[in-house]
Amino acid sequence: MNDDFAKEYLHSDLREIRQTMLRKLDGLSEYAVRRPLTSTGTNLLGLVKHLTVAEARYFGEVFGRPFPEPVPRWDDLEQRGTDLWATEHETREEITSRYQRACEHSDATIAALDIDSPGHVPWWPRPDVLLFNVLVHLLTETSRHAGHADILREQLDGVVEMDAEAMAKRGQDAAFWEARRAEIERAAKAADQATAGKPA
Repeated sequence: MNDDFAKEYLHSDLREIRQTMLRKLDGLSEYAVRRPLTSTGTNLLGLVKHLTVAEARYFGEVFGRPFPEPVPRWDDLEQRGTDLWATEHETREEITSRYQRACEHSDATIAALDIDSPGHVPWWPRPDVLLFNVLVHLLTETSRHAGHADILREQLDGVVEMDAEAMAKRGQDAAFWEARRAEIERAAKAADQATAGKPA
């Protein structure tokens, strides 16, 4: 496989999933984008803030091209976890703009380097890496958090990635999804009853 093709393919997918992350905030109130929706506090704006740090570190210091804005050090235990939520003093605009700047910095690193350019990730067990490894890692990381964001957004207001018009054309309105959910719930209960008393 051609190295330039592989790099552009991965980079294109990364650019697309970044935009998906930002779209998950559209149309939501300040409370909704910050609201903790899991027992560990996972929230939409916090995911974007977390991915900003990931972009800045992996396409910055790993390749000797540090992001020009402050980023918590990877080994600063006091700062660990603070990138997963937004304080009341941080605006949505500040966080999303910083994410976009970090992505632009990443894009410049990706454009400047060959796919087999070496980097060093001191917090990995095998720290010596190539740009290829980091591209795959960030694409995986961002896709994983985009999946989290899909579920969080659906919990908040029922919005899914496919737009309402496209779903309506398929007959997938609110009544469709309520019936689908009821069907899945019925199957889950039936399976539970069928296996009651059996070892897991």
